Amino acid sequence: MAKGIRTPKITAEAMADAEKLASVRYTRKERALALRTIGLQVARERNRRKVVLDNALGPACVFEPLLPGTPVPAADRFRRSAPTRRRLPACDSDIAFAPLADLSAWLKARRISSVRLTELYLSRLEEHDGKLEAVVTLTRDLAMRQARRADREIARGQWRGPLHGVPWGAKDLLDTRGIATTWGAAPYAGRLPGSDARVVALLEEAGAVLVAKLSLGALAWGELWHKGRTRNPWNLEEGSSGSSAGSGAAVAAGCVGFAIGSETLGSILSPADRCGTVGLRPTFGRVPRTGAMALCWSLDKLGPLTRSVEDSMLVLQAIDRFDAADPGSRDVPLDFDARRGVEGMVIGYDPAWLESPVGTQADRDALKALKRAGCRTRKIALPDLPYDSLETILNVEAAAAFEELTLDNRDDDLPLQGDVSWPNEFRKAHLVSAVDMVQTERLRRHVMGVMAQVMDGVDALLAPVDGTPLLTITNCTGHPALAVPTGMAWREDESYAPCPRQDGRRGRLLPHATALWGRLYEDGRLVELGMALERELGHGIQRPPLFA
Repeated sequence: MAKGIRTPKITAEAMADAEKLASVRYTRKERALALRTIGLQVARERNRRKVVLDNALGPACVFEPLLPGTPVPAADRFRRSAPTRRRLPACDSDIAFAPLADLSAWLKARRISSVRLTELYLSRLEEHDGKLEAVVTLTRDLAMRQARRADREIARGQWRGPLHGVPWGAKDLLDTRGIATTWGAAPYAGRLPGSDARVVALLEEAGAVLVAKLSLGALAWGELWHKGRTRNPWNLEEGSSGSSAGSGAAVAAGCVGFAIGSETLGSILSPADRCGTVGLRPTFGRVPRTGAMALCWSLDKLGPLTRSVEDSMLVLQAIDRFDAADPGSRDVPLDFDARRGVEGMVIGYDPAWLESPVGTQADRDALKALKRAGCRTRKIALPDLPYDSLETILNVEAAAAFEELTLDNRDDDLPLQGDVSWPNEFRKAHLVSAVDMVQTERLRRHVMGVMAQVMDGVDALLAPVDGTPLLTITNCTGHPALAVPTGMAWREDESYAPCPRQDGRRGRLLPHATALWGRLYEDGRLVELGMALERELGHGIQRPPLFA
């Protein structure tokens, strides 16, 4: 035994119970041998816990989504659509719901000032937040300073780009210097960062105006946070989904020009689907996460929620930077040409993904729309693998990121307590064996190979946001995804008493998004496909009646 380390006594009975949790079985002789030294193993772990590890400090092993030999875009190109010629509406509501491209054009031409636009969005946030519960902190003073600066610069001809003067909202896991960043959770409600997250700094460099810190479900789970439950603007009886709950709700309700969300397992795509916005989850490593709450270092991604597909690329272009402070950051060219056609691009799909109850008519119409745009389609089938086992990676990394909550019992202060919630998942994750974790990472590597083969024959996959293995798979492999509103779909819920269908089932029509899943680092091409889909469908982003 090593000197100076107090080793706890582990009984044979405790060892046998531990074997059940780890799904292994030892003989009496094997167990007795292990018991002679396992106390030292436990003691070492207890000693390790004495070292305080900051949330931002990730593991020494860093996830790399590119398999050897995988090509990446060589071109570094960014070409927007032709500038809009739409006039500034007389109605403030019409201005509030305008896409980012229109807001940018009006600001550049000085048809509206950033101060006026900022006051408009601040007013809407104050007016509607009693219904939405989407605002954690209104950043009025900062916003007005940034807006006045934007107006001075634009008046002098110093235009910084398409985000200059546009008000935006930040998911409240992005650090803001001197402004509380709560991570949506009571144990961190008093956090006051000393510096801005890299994405916040990049957006300030682009001239964007930060008007609010927007809600997220506590520690990036769902829409329930330490001061409320963020609501879906289309149906205030339900949540806006999460965890980018406030980002999705505020964009959909016309309360910000755009918002930044984060995704580890659906947290951009899901609120986009629920609230009826566009959501872009970039390739892992494209957007730096420095200064953002770490939930799962090998899965976390930051991306925009917007009111048009091209808007998402205008935002991505501003925050697509290499940052050496983020070990997962990658320097890969961004190739986007809004005027390039999509003819001949191949869309892969599994027919089962489009059939009820997983798929909807909106998803089937989306595939037809891409065919009309000149795309070809190809049926694909994923191998039968235990893809949901990959979620062990998320749960274990998250439990490590917030180990102190479990050990100090402060997980009781999180608002969501149940079978499926962070407190319970954290506790269970502490009982996952290190061997099982390594084996799950090896499964992940195998799935990366599967996806490489699948994507080799297509330019993108099409499926509903939820209900297929793709959400889990692509978050673990790092592939980009884009949620595009494709219509309205029936969402069943017995609580929707005012809206019975003729067949007696209850529910209501709510926005529905179809997801496109692209090749690694081909985010630009993915958005070009989304723009083609948006044009073919022709309806654009719809306004929630309560906020229109």
